[in-house]
Parts: sequence; C-alpha cells; structure tokens
Amino acid sequence: MTKIVAVPLGYILNALYSFIDNYGIAIIVFTVLIRLIILPLYAAQLRSTTQMQKMQPKIKEIQTKYANDSEMMNMKLQELYKDEKINPAMGCLPLLIQLPIIWGLFGLLRNPMEYISNPDMVLAVHENFLWVNDLSQPDLWVLPILAGVSTFISMKITQSSAGAAGAAAGSMKAMQYFMPIMIVWMGRTLPAGLCLYWVISYLFQVVQTKITQMIKKNGEKKAKKKKA
Repeated sequence: MTKIVAVPLGYILNALYSFIDNYGIAIIVFTVLIRLIILPLYAAQLRSTTQMQKMQPKIKEIQTKYANDSEMMNMKLQELYKDEKINPAMGCLPLLIQLPIIWGLFGLLRNPMEYISNPDMVLAVHENFLWVNDLSQPDLWVLPILAGVSTFISMKITQSSAGAAGAAAGSMKAMQYFMPIMIVWMGRTLPAGLCLYWVISYLFQVVQTKITQMIKKNGEKKAKKKKA
C-alpha cells in the first residue's frame, strides 16, 4: 500500500525539486500542494463534525428516551440523520481516505530514494536547509518542537470549533496535550525533511481552519441581518 501511494507522490516531489533546485523548499511547496489536494476531504470532515455537534441535543434526547431499546434508538437516530440530511460516516471517511496518503508520504520522505529514480535526488536528500545540516538526518530539537507546537495549536483550534462536551471533551483535551509530546519525541528520531513536512502541514491546517471559521462567522452575521 505504501509503495502504491509513495511512487506517484515521489514523481511530484522529484518534479518540484527539478524546478526549484532546493530540497527544503521543494518539501514546503510539496506539502502545500498535498494539503490543497486533500482540502475538499478536510472541508467535508469539518462540515460533518459541525453538523453532528449541532445535532447533539436531539441525539441525546433520543438516546435517553430509548435507552432500554437499542433497536428503536438506532431507528430513530437514522430517521433524524435522514431528516437533517446528515451522514455520520462523513466525519470519519475523509480521515480514512487520508490515511493511505499519510503513510505514503511517511515512506517517501523517510526513504525518498526507494521511490524516486532520479540520481540527482541522492545528493538532494542530504542538502542543508536553514539551520539543518542534513535533511535526511533528525533535527534533535527545533523542528520537533515546532511540529509539537503546530500540532497543539491545530488540535486546540479544532477542539474549540467542535465544541465537544462531557467525556468527549475530556478525551480531546487529553489528546491535545499527549499528541504534541508524542510528536516531539518521534520528531527527534525521524528525518528532518519529514519533520519539516509535518510542521508546514499543520501550520497550513491552522490557517485553513481559521479562514473557515471567519467565513462561517461572516455567513452567520449576514444570515442574522437578513432575518432582522
């Protein structure tokens, strides 16, 4: 599975490097390009999460009313989803689709020469970038910390927009602190090029989420003005 995804991604990275002639910048452009490609999936996931959150009071009402009749509960929930035109699976489907891409990127950026036949890339993967002397080797502190911070900010923004409550909120808050720590620890053992991808990817997601929130707020304001 990794090879099936990594090989075409390798063609893209190779083409970008051939044009840009800087491996670090090529990874940054590559990251932005991949994020733009999966943007519709992320937008669908965000819409589904927002819709499900709005439906929580009705969902809880049904769960409470039919707590002793799981068959009836499921039937009523399906009716609710149908009436509101919501597909609960859309919250997970984009993530499932993204997983092969993530694994392919992991394999590509960890062992680029395994998926790219261009001999020029043999030297390219060892290029220096900013303070990093060799992008094929781990950067012990700066990039891993940046990766952890960007992950924390992204998860915090996502959690606030989702507005989870109760046990779900507790789980999300725990992950909000656990994940960045794990990313920092992992980042210190991974090639700096892969860590650079992670930093840019999550910074892109932060900006993307903020823009989405601004558009949503402006839409709500306009809707209120029309009603008034």
